Amino acid sequence: MAKAIWNGKIIAESNEYEIVERNIYFPAQSVKEEFLRSNDMHTVCPWKGTANYYDVVVDGQVNKDAAWYYESPSDAASNIKGHIAFWKGVKIEE
Repeated sequence: MAKAIWNGKIIAESNEYEIVERNIYFPAQSVKEEFLRSNDMHTVCPWKGTANYYDVVVDGQVNKDAAWYYESPSDAASNIKGHIAFWKGVKIEE
């Protein structure tokens, strides 16, 4: 089972996930939405497409742009559609 933890809270937890470029992508339904806040950040990956970001918010503390997802990934990255990944200090345990 993989878990994403930040500020002492489990943000996501799932037995099923995708690994792309050493990042674990959790199925969206395994992520606790109450810890995510949409923002306007976007980046572009040459092979995956445009990434959208969330801030992770736990107990009033904000970890800006700490989660990302590809709303419409390229065909080469279609396995991560509907998945969310984390970074910026979010601890991932497998």
